[in-house]
Amino acid sequence: MAKKIGVFICTGCSIGEALDTEALARVATKEKKIPLCKKNAFLCGRQGAELIKQDVVAEGLEAVVIAACSPRINYDVFDFGPSTIVERVNLREQVVWSHPADDEDTQAMAEDYLRMGITKAQASELPVPYLAENMVKSILVVGGGLAGLTAANEAALAGYRVVLVEKEPFLGGFAGRMYKSAPSRPPYTDLEDTPVAGLVADVEASPLIEVHTKTTVARIEGGPCLYDVTLEKDGQPSSFRAGAIVVATGARPYDAARLDRLGYGRYANVVTGVALEDMAREGKIQRPADGKPVQNAVFVLCAGSRDPGHLPYCSSSCCVESLKQALYLKEQNPDAGVYVIFKDIRTLGRYEEFYKKVQNEGVIFIKGEVTAVSEDGSRNLSVEFADLLLGERAEAAEVDLVVLATGMVPSTVDYAEQGAEDCPAGNVPTVQQPVLNLAYRQGPELPALNYGFPDSHFICFPYETRRTGIYAAGSVRAPMDLAAATEDATGAAMKAIQCVELTSRGAAVHPRVGDLSYPEFFMQRCTQCKRCTEECPFGAINEDEKANPLPNPTRCRRCGVCMGACPERIISFKNYSVPMIGNMIKAIDVPEEDEEKPRIVVFACENDAYPALDMAGLNHLGYNAWVRVIPVRCLGSMNLVWVADSLSKGIDGILLLGCKHGDDYQCHFIKGSELADIRLSKVAETLGRLQLEPDRVRMVQVNIMDYDKVPGILDDFAERLVEIGPNPYKGF
Repeated sequence: MAKKIGVFICTGCSIGEALDTEALARVATKEKKIPLCKKNAFLCGRQGAELIKQDVVAEGLEAVVIAACSPRINYDVFDFGPSTIVERVNLREQVVWSHPADDEDTQAMAEDYLRMGITKAQASELPVPYLAENMVKSILVVGGGLAGLTAANEAALAGYRVVLVEKEPFLGGFAGRMYKSAPSRPPYTDLEDTPVAGLVADVEASPLIEVHTKTTVARIEGGPCLYDVTLEKDGQPSSFRAGAIVVATGARPYDAARLDRLGYGRYANVVTGVALEDMAREGKIQRPADGKPVQNAVFVLCAGSRDPGHLPYCSSSCCVESLKQALYLKEQNPDAGVYVIFKDIRTLGRYEEFYKKVQNEGVIFIKGEVTAVSEDGSRNLSVEFADLLLGERAEAAEVDLVVLATGMVPSTVDYAEQGAEDCPAGNVPTVQQPVLNLAYRQGPELPALNYGFPDSHFICFPYETRRTGIYAAGSVRAPMDLAAATEDATGAAMKAIQCVELTSRGAAVHPRVGDLSYPEFFMQRCTQCKRCTEECPFGAINEDEKANPLPNPTRCRRCGVCMGACPERIISFKNYSVPMIGNMIKAIDVPEEDEEKPRIVVFACENDAYPALDMAGLNHLGYNAWVRVIPVRCLGSMNLVWVADSLSKGIDGILLLGCKHGDDYQCHFIKGSELADIRLSKVAETLGRLQLEPDRVRMVQVNIMDYDKVPGILDDFAERLVEIGPNPYKGF
């Protein structure tokens, strides 16, 4: 039985002046046989929204189609409850604000969009939330350093039960070993006690936090709100269920022994900043070789960091930590000569005041590059360096102590197990340390980026990992200082809370927050090709022993990549499916060849490309009216059958607008845009065999700020189609 649908057309925001809204209404009532179609000059106003609500109740509407502004705005205004499907038709930003008024091509565009919107509403079903039994909202925090303690404490303060696991016998981590911390309060010039002792006391006193020291995670199964966790302590396992996980296992210093030219390991008086911190905490900084007092010391910054042969990135905290340790020496001996050789001093924000304080204490700063460290018979050191400001070679002689500010690498990778011959220059080894031991088909640990940090989307979602419900915090996620780690851990705890609350309602987490749909599998036609399990960016699909997919709905982020991957098209969502988009394509009115009005279908990623099109409209940037935009959750969800549907309909060109991908990817679903690019290469080959020009199908990577470039991209594609000529299948 066909659902009851109402169509509501807004005439405000220039829509009524630019379009023939009576003709639009006829598309709904005459062509699509929708009995209820109303117009209003201000649908998003109180009276307009109330009009729709009244009709929903009075007419028993199951779906409403609102032809007005972009679906990216006023979504709260047009929310009519969980039992009403709402389909938005973008007449404002992508029609009247980007195309000439009272124009037949503009009118045709609007009518096509209304046809497509009604078609989608007719095919959509209300999603049924996935609610499993025995869901929990507790949070597992792995790592008991500053970030882990902060995440656990913040979650408990918000009322959530926490299990905190630390492999060492004590809490505190690296920050707990520090003598002092850099200033965090005005006037930002004085060293402070670290906050770790207070945090440990708060965590141990909290009735909501269960602490396990000398404990590791042996196994984690399931997904958000359903994680079955097995811990191991002294060989004895214990199990419980968790809702979300915060990984805060910290970082370790880069191996200074790899820095041969700096003398570490050869000369006892060459130490790391970590060793100096230990000396300060124990009460006296002295020469390790003979215990003599330190009269002259040289700090070598970026020892292994920002170096293409070691760590290509900045380790973030080294500069400030070295300034702090330089003050240790000055406090111990105000007459000591303390020199800092640096590539650049990075003391952002409040740390600039601290930098000035250290300068005023007599510490000498030299912009240079250390080339060699040597030792004389008295165990004194000489440091040779290039003075980059004077442009000459220089040497610091009779130095008592050389301190290397080594960078940091995440604790989730272990470079110590690899020899130097296994670690080519410029690559941080990525032998993963067992931390989570996930029972995932996609691997037991978090996928890592180039340098081993388990970050998922560093532009938009800084705490997310590629495993839904697992959030990285602190220096395991990226190099950072204590203040940043504290803030980071708080953010990760909030994300974990958001995850358990959304998942317990059957809703998705980022970036489709609140989406109640999830993929459904028609297993009778499954061929066990494994593409869905291999291409899912988030490990949301495991496999059984026969290679049948085993979906884990609470891990799913609703991107639809599995739907696009499936050659048998057995995967669909209640409100997003291969046939649904195919029917939207078929709803487009394609002019005859002699009208010389080609049609272009644009599949636009809803995260960057679609907003860019909206922004072009907001700025009244015009583009070709042959375009018909279909928003997709991710280009990775694009099934190749849509290309066939478009071409068989007589569409002249197909343009895919998706996120940029690569080493610095910004695809919100990690691999979606890249997968679409790979699939498109196969389409080009097929088009050639059908005697169709491969240029008829094109993919362009854009980001949300490319709104000023998008009109040119669309116009250039239209011009190319004119050169190629009409689709030869037009009219068949």
